Amino acid sequence: MTATHPGHGATGAHGQTAKRQWAEGLTVFAAVSLMIVGVLDILRGVMGIAEDDVFVTTQDYVFQFDLTAWGWTHLALGVLAVLVSLGLVRGAMWARVAGVAIAGLLIIANFLSLPYYPVWSVVMIAFSGFIIWALCAPRSGSRSGR
Repeated sequence: MTATHPGHGATGAHGQTAKRQWAEGLTVFAAVSLMIVGVLDILRGVMGIAEDDVFVTTQDYVFQFDLTAWGWTHLALGVLAVLVSLGLVRGAMWARVAGVAIAGLLIIANFLSLPYYPVWSVVMIAFSGFIIWALCAPRSGSRSGR
C-alpha cells in the first residue's frame, strides 16, 4: 500500500491549504516572537535608563556608549517591535516589511550592546534572526522559486 503525504509533491487544493497554513504559522510565530522580543527589549531599556547594576561595562571594547543612551535605544526599539507585532497579527503587509527592518535594527543594537550584557545580546540576536527568517519565508500566493 502507498500513502500520499501532502508535503511531498501533492498538488491541488489540499497542497495549497498546507502551504497556506505553513505561511500563516510562520507569520504567527514571527508576530509572537516579535512581541516577546519587544517586551523584553522594553524591560532592558528601562534597566539601562535606570542604570541598573545588572549591566557590566567593559573597558576594552571597540564600541563604548553611554548606558542611559542604550537604554533609550532599546526602549524605543522595543515599543516599535510591539506595535509592529500587533500589525503582524492583523496580517498587514506593512508590518511584515517593518518587522524585518525592526528585527534588523534589534540585531545591530544587540550586537553593539554586547559589552553590557553579552549572553542576553546573543540570545536576542538569535531570536531576531528567526523573526527575519519567518517574515521572509515565501507565503501562499507568492512565488516560491520552484
